[in-house]
Amino acid sequence: MEHYEQCVIKSFKHDGHIHRLWEQNWLVPERQLAGEQREESAIVVINRQTPIQEASGKQWVSRVPAVSFFLPGQWFNVVALIEEEGVRYYCNVASPPYRQDGVITYIDYDLDVIRTIDGSRYVVDQDEYERHKTLYHYPQLVLNKVKEGLHTVLDRIDRNKSPFHDDTVMAYYRKWCALHGDME
Repeated sequence: MEHYEQCVIKSFKHDGHIHRLWEQNWLVPERQLAGEQREESAIVVINRQTPIQEASGKQWVSRVPAVSFFLPGQWFNVVALIEEEGVRYYCNVASPPYRQDGVITYIDYDLDVIRTIDGSRYVVDQDEYERHKTLYHYPQLVLNKVKEGLHTVLDRIDRNKSPFHDDTVMAYYRKWCALHGDME
């Protein structure tokens, strides 16, 4: 039987304070990665009804299953949200992921891109990014990397490049469900 390691995802803000914590996630084994994800050494994570803790202390449980993609060296990550109508993608412009001892961490830089089920895309939270770049004194290097990350994720969406493939997302999720004896 295939073994999916459990892991935690932690996002931080630039000043080092915790932003959000996803407590229960499962790493897709490397040998199970689709070709594109394998080529990029992606970290692919599945969660469903995972407890989430906000910096404020507020706790809640995710309402839809998700398959997340973390690409080493890339200044974004992608969360594919599996909804009744189809897959919606929520992309965080963020520092490259760091993985150690069952924990994946990254710095969230506020800008987000949403790719809707119908393929439309929207850049959101620009006001929050503008506030935080001043508040946290983002250095020029970070400003450049954030701009590059935003450009890269928009380009991948426009060119229908990995990880924006609904079939791949659903294959990861179905395989995980089959191994856990259920399907939602």
